[in-house]
Amino acid sequence: MAGTISATVGQAYANRLLILTEMLALLYIIITGIILLVMRPVMPDAGTLLLNRVEIVVGMGIFALLYYRAPSRFTWALRIIFQLMLLSYWYPETYLFNRHFDNLDHLFAQIEQVVCLSQPAVWFHQLFPHWIVSELLHFGYFVYYALIVGVILFYYISNYRQAERVAFVLFGSFYVYYLIYTLLPVAGPQFYFPAIGWESVAAGRFPPVGKFFASHPELLEMDVAHQGLFYRLVNMSQQMGERPTAAFPSSHVGITTVIFAFVHRGSRKLFWSLLPIGICLMLATVYIQAHYFIDVLAGLATGLLFYYSGNKLYSWLDIKISGRRSRNNQTGSV
Repeated sequence: MAGTISATVGQAYANRLLILTEMLALLYIIITGIILLVMRPVMPDAGTLLLNRVEIVVGMGIFALLYYRAPSRFTWALRIIFQLMLLSYWYPETYLFNRHFDNLDHLFAQIEQVVCLSQPAVWFHQLFPHWIVSELLHFGYFVYYALIVGVILFYYISNYRQAERVAFVLFGSFYVYYLIYTLLPVAGPQFYFPAIGWESVAAGRFPPVGKFFASHPELLEMDVAHQGLFYRLVNMSQQMGERPTAAFPSSHVGITTVIFAFVHRGSRKLFWSLLPIGICLMLATVYIQAHYFIDVLAGLATGLLFYYSGNKLYSWLDIKISGRRSRNNQTGSV
């Protein structure tokens, strides 16, 4: 039947209660659930967040059952789409955790000042104010989620047997980043600099702000003369979903690194065609003041680390689980 996966691959996936990507999600739910229980005395919304986790696990079970009853590319895609949609929930949730800790932007801004002898997030967009540069970089930043969907779709169509590996490494990278953001409260220049005042930034003074962002989650618009289409699209998306969280390391840069590593593995021609967009995306993280330059460096390093370690982990788990299942089938054990 069209859309049905091969017997070998279909049986391998159907015999798993959860695919490896969902196992990662379950592990993330358990770890953050434990953090919620520990922080419950200072988090009045902890009960609601725990209940949300139960509902998410039920949703995962429903999609797993649907796939078990009708294993196909379509039902597998539904499971991955569900995990992809959850990213829009997991990301802002990191702010609900780290707002209870003292903000650390003053330390990262000071490190930036020592490393770069300035604040690239301040002078970068001032040095290139022309609307063409602004639009190119904002375009790169805007297509970030399209790249995530695109690389999974590319493997889904061209190399289905490797599609879950791609999803496993990508989502695993997201979960590690989100765990870091949960416990590391760094908001980034676009939140921190307006909070301390631009005069203080210009003078190289970066005072601590404590739990200021716990009650000030709003994002101020940048003063840009030429507000083109992609500037407005990025600004609109940030106003709706951005929180003072997730600055270090840059997951935009890290995930983009993982994406382009997989694209290079799958198609060199496509890699070189998309590379300018990836470069614009990485530059944009500093240009729009979402990140310090050191966040970008850390994003590149962790992206490469997560790509190689994630692939090794996937191969090891796949062999272990497949081998165990094969021995169970041979002995007739359940």
